[in-house]
Amino acid sequence: MKKAKILVVDDEVNITQILEFSIGAEGFEVITASNGEEAIDKARKEQPDLIILDIMMPRIDGYEACRILKANPLTKNIPVVLLTAKGRDIDKRLGYEVGATDYIVKPFSPNKLIERINELLSLKR
Repeated sequence: MKKAKILVVDDEVNITQILEFSIGAEGFEVITASNGEEAIDKARKEQPDLIILDIMMPRIDGYEACRILKANPLTKNIPVVLLTAKGRDIDKRLGYEVGATDYIVKPFSPNKLIERINELLSLKR
């Protein structure tokens, strides 16, 4: 069985490394991007099974990146999990309005994130 490919997008290197290690240790293929512009490009080229996307990033923020991904026929069906420090209700509402599948607030438990990834991938199948 082919392992799922996860695109991790965060401009904070330490967060990217934690996610890359945690997700990779579960047997997933992990690709990374450090901003929304790079995320959109990699999502189109790599066709990941799921995207974990930070909101506060340079160039294109996570909200706009999610909106663009969901408007593109090539990437619209890829589940997007927003993983962010923005925890207010209005932030979450905006996240779902732009097309996010889930919204997780930092600080986060890597184990809980892995559980959520597995749930979303099983729903996608």
